[in-house]
Order: sequence, then C-alpha cells, then structure tokens
Amino acid sequence: MSGTRIQIDGRTVYVGNGSGHPDTDAESVVFVHGAGMDHTVWAFPARYFARQGLRVAAVDLPGHGRSEGPPFDRIDDMAAWLGEVLDALAMPAAAVVGHSMGSLVAYRFAASTTEGCRALALLGTSAPMPVTDPLMNAARDNHHAAIDMANTWSHSTGTLGANANPGVWMLAVGERLLERSAPGVFHADLTACNTFDANATDASIRCPTLVIVGSDDMMTPAKAGLDVAQSLPDAHLVRLEGCGHAMLSERPNEVLDALIGVVHT
Repeated sequence: MSGTRIQIDGRTVYVGNGSGHPDTDAESVVFVHGAGMDHTVWAFPARYFARQGLRVAAVDLPGHGRSEGPPFDRIDDMAAWLGEVLDALAMPAAAVVGHSMGSLVAYRFAASTTEGCRALALLGTSAPMPVTDPLMNAARDNHHAAIDMANTWSHSTGTLGANANPGVWMLAVGERLLERSAPGVFHADLTACNTFDANATDASIRCPTLVIVGSDDMMTPAKAGLDVAQSLPDAHLVRLEGCGHAMLSERPNEVLDALIGVVHT
C-alpha cells in the first residue's frame, strides 16, 4: 500500500493511503492496527475506501511497520498521538476504525474529542482487555512462544488448515506479521492492552459506533464486545458466526460490508 511519511515529535510516522489520492476536502477514514501488527492489515478496506474517493489514513503506530519508535505502552498515549497525526494530516472529522488494541486507541480517541470523530468502528474489542500471564511473560522475554500463542488464539478452528480466500495461508501470514515486530514492541502493546482502564469513557462517546465480534474469538470474546456495544448510546453490533479474532483475514468481505455502513454515515 502506498502512503506518506510525516514527522510527529521529531520522529517519522508512516501513513498508508490505500493507494488513493482523493480531494483534500473529501471525508476521511482512519485505520488503527492491533498489537504487533502494522498498516498492511488494512490493505483491503483501505483500498476500497480510497477508490470510493475518501481520504484514507492507515497508520503505523510508533515502533511498528515503517514508523520510528519507541513504541508506547499506554493506550492514552497512543490516542493522544493519533490526534496529533490527524491534525498534521488535516483530517478534522474522521471515521476511526480500530482492531483489537487499535480498537482501544480508537475508543479512547473518540472519548477525547467531540468533533474529531464522526463515526467509530471497534473490531475484535473488549474494554478492559486483559492479557494472560503466559502471553505477557513470553512477550516480555521476546520468546517466539508469544507469537505462537497469539497467532493460534487469533484464528478460529476452521481456518487452521484451510482458507476460503484462495492462495492465502492465514496462520503463516499472521506469524510473519508478528515476527516483523522489533524486540519489545509486542510486549509494550500487550502491556497497553492489559492496563487499559475504560472507566468514565463510555458516556463521552456519542458518535455512531459499529462493533464487530467473532463468535469464536478467543482473544476478545464476543460477549465482551457485546458489553462494549451495550455501553454506548448509538452502537450497532455485527456478529460474525464461526469467526475468530483475525476477522480481517478470516472474513474480509463481511467486515468491509459492515464498515461501509458506518464509514459513510
């Protein structure tokens, strides 16, 4: 995915644009990736919305992908950073889409602004978002077991040996994505998830919100996503049956169909 590099606090930030070049006055959509990931997980929806004439910003969080580090280990810091990025890009009222850890960043950002977020989409979300000790410890030690655990738990059973999308081996793709992270990045991300405090956030989010859950999600169970949706005043829930946490690769078409409804709000 093509993109641009900007400077935030003296560090390079990479922002994918979906290979589009829309008018600067067009509506904007922002994508925030999950723990250990980067902007490439959004390639399909980013390209779709860019071709629909929207301004697209698929960010690499600090220390991820092509953005310089160090990584943050607090969601609040990531959300504040996102606000700086959108200011630099002159995107004053964007639809903000986040997956997993990225959903917490989007969630906190939406709570911090009354005009900066016109719509919100939370994929594979949970608030709070606790992380198991074995995963935290393995990530702390930069042990490959952390990648193995996260990758296995992120996929539904039906995708372990097959894929409805031709030519894609989802487990290998997920593994390679996590392996690209620099030492310490995955642990910083998991720490941010594990310490996130959702208190006093829900009531301040008033924009239309989409929550997408996977019925077989072992990382952020569907019930947790339902609880998030029920806590928000203008939320719509989409449940993907038989889908795990890696919904962007397991059910790309269904995720996009759901996003279209809220991004074009």
